[in-house]
Amino acid sequence: MARFVSSGSVARGVLYVHSAPKALCPHIEWAAGRALDLAVNFAWREQPMMPGAQRAVYAWEGAPGSGAAIASALRGWEHLRYEVTEDAGDGRDGGRWMHTPDLGIFHAQTDSAGNTVIPEDRVRYALETAGANAFELHRELRIALGQAWDDELEAFRHAHADAPVVWLHKVG
Repeated sequence: MARFVSSGSVARGVLYVHSAPKALCPHIEWAAGRALDLAVNFAWREQPMMPGAQRAVYAWEGAPGSGAAIASALRGWEHLRYEVTEDAGDGRDGGRWMHTPDLGIFHAQTDSAGNTVIPEDRVRYALETAGANAFELHRELRIALGQAWDDELEAFRHAHADAPVVWLHKVG
């Protein structure tokens, strides 16, 4: 296996590159590989939502915190849409990072089932800000959940339906 397995703790997750210019693809592989400390190769495909763009799904294993390292390595690249997940495990929370060119990056903690966790202080802030206004509370909670990123990425996620890893983004 890889060099990161010294303490026996391994993190797992998935990198979804929803859209990237073709010229950027080798740089994305290099950045993700550097974050994981191993060479990676993605199975690139055309992104039907954006002609000329590519998409890929990569299931990764690495040291705990690798999800944040991958998201940081790709952060801020123009014309790049991606999501990174890191599963919870061994007494640690998971995480989800979403990035779009217009919105930048969003991070949320996730539980062992993959649900987004909103910290108590963030909920208290939403309640304080909203007061008795239910519409404002709804707006604040949508911000805390990263709804704007989900809305923008949703159309790109459908293009991954034929990918080897299936993203369960809508249940019920």
